[in-house]
This record gives sequence, structure tokens and C-alpha cells, in this order.
Amino acid sequence: MKFAIDAFGGDNSPGAIIEGTLQAMSRYDDFSIIFTGDAALIQNELSKYESDYTGLKHRIKIVHAPDIITCDEQPTIAIKHKKESSLVKALQIVANGEADCFISAGSSGAILAGATLIVKRIRGILRPALAPVMPSLKGPVMLIDCGANADCKPEYLVQFAKMGTAYMNGVLGISAPRIGIISNGTEEGKGNELTKASYALLKAEEDINFIGNCEAREVMSGDYDVVVCDGFVGNAILKSMEGTISTLLTMLKAELMGSTLSKLGAAMSKSAFKSLKAKMDYKEYGGAPLLGIRSGIIKAHGNSDAKAIASAINQARMLINGNVVGQIEDFVEKSMQTSE
Repeated sequence: MKFAIDAFGGDNSPGAIIEGTLQAMSRYDDFSIIFTGDAALIQNELSKYESDYTGLKHRIKIVHAPDIITCDEQPTIAIKHKKESSLVKALQIVANGEADCFISAGSSGAILAGATLIVKRIRGILRPALAPVMPSLKGPVMLIDCGANADCKPEYLVQFAKMGTAYMNGVLGISAPRIGIISNGTEEGKGNELTKASYALLKAEEDINFIGNCEAREVMSGDYDVVVCDGFVGNAILKSMEGTISTLLTMLKAELMGSTLSKLGAAMSKSAFKSLKAKMDYKEYGGAPLLGIRSGIIKAHGNSDAKAIASAINQARMLINGNVVGQIEDFVEKSMQTSE
């Protein structure tokens, strides 16, 4: 396997990108790396880890890309005009078949636009979708779409369900993952026009395990493996979860440090709190796959540190090993044959 990594995407680049990549390479020996970005600065960062870098040097290639696309730029315009940016160069490498997966912590809009324009969608896919995997009470759950498509048609949500099925099966080994659709009630007739129309289409699909409506409070219940919705709703749910979790952890810490007795209780429960924090930490998951593109695309969190980048690279490994793109292609081909 070979991964093209945008070394200058994200708030902590290139330092965290380089460090996290070397961590992943030390852990796994089944892939090589192509860094894109300012070659001199990348080489300077690598030199800080001389002992590690020396043993891994044969697995690393650097492609010079002097420009950077920032989050303040209009994505499509930036993609078209900044051909020498680290993000565009990495996408071109994947599009040319020189790498199997693209990884970046850069602008979400630029990654979506670039992946669609340069790498391109799988034939038959109407819209690609961002699909983060999150913890639940009984295991991981995917929320798809989480921001790529603010306005959707019912047909899009059906494809999201199929792409989510392919990922959860190929990467996490979940056979016939349970599919739910976000609604304002669990009854079949609940929801807006998009939800009700999508429900009917999902219910009629024979190659997915659709189990009905899912209220937002049930996303992390463990009763669903994939939850589908339009990108506006998905992004709102995701951001709400991130804010709620962060607030609760902050409030809990303040309460535990509030008195001598609570501090004693906190000390006794330290291992449990540490385990809970790890389960809720986005760094453990690395990033969100952008599904529906011809090659692997992983969008890491904008403020990813080295640990998160290493996790994103491991996620890329699992995506390629699980043949997720191939499974999505098979789903689409089967659907097109059925409709003929």
C-alpha cells in the first residue's frame, strides 16, 4: 500500500503530520508514504527524528509542493488555481494511481472539491459523503453524511446507506450492519418529506439491513451500526455531540476537584475515567472517510496531533485492506443492473 499525505494540511502541520506518520510507520510495515509540501521544510522535520527516519527512509518519498490551501479560501477556486499546493499534489498522485489513499487534515471544503474534481466519483455514485465512525454503548457507529451535502434527495440517502454498509463490513467486519435514518420519532410516518421518502426507498432495498427511524438521542445507543441523514443534519449532530462531550468532561473534572472527598473518589476511579476519555477521543479514530470516491480519502480533524494522524493512517490501512471502494462499486453495479 502507498499513501499520499498532505504534509501541510491542518493547524499543527507539518510537525504533527510528520511525527504521526513516523509513529504509524514504526507500528506497521505494510505501507509506504508520499509526502507533499515544501520539500525543505518536510526534510527539516524528518531530521528531528533522525534515528527513526533512518530506518524508514526507504519507505518515504517527498514531492515538492510550495503552496498551501487554507480554510479561508473558496474551495473550488483554490483547487483550480493552486495546482502546486500540497493538497492538490497529493490528490493528483492518488488520481494517477501512484497511491491508494489520500490523507489530509486540511480544509474540508477543499478536500471534498478536490476529491470530486481530481480523483472523481465512483461511476454511478450521485454524491460522495463524509462518514465519521464514533463510539456507542455497544461498539462503533457511523454517521453519514456529516457535511458534504447540505441538501439531499432520497436517492442520495439510499447510496449513503450502501456505502456505510460497505465500510462497516469491510473495515470493521460487521455482517449486515443495522441501518437507521435520522428522524424526529421512531414511527414509520415520522419525519420531514426527505425522511419519509427516503424511509420508503430504504425499506424496499434488499441488500441492506434497514431497521427504521433513529432519533438523534439514539445515535450512540448501540442499536444502530450506520445512521444516515443529509449533511446539514449530520454535521449539526456531530458538532452537538463534540460540544456536549467536551462540556460534560469539563464539568465532571470541576466537580471531582471541588472537595477533598471528591478528589479521593476521583483518584480511586482514575482508571475508569481514563478509559472513558479514550473511548470518546476523536484521536482514537483518526478521521472521517469520504466515501463514494474512486480511491481512499481520509479527512483528519483540523487540529489533529501526532496521535490522531497515526490513527488516520491506520484507518487508511483498514479501508484499503477491506476493499471498501471495490465493495461500493459492486453495490452500485448491482443497483444499476436491477434498474435496467
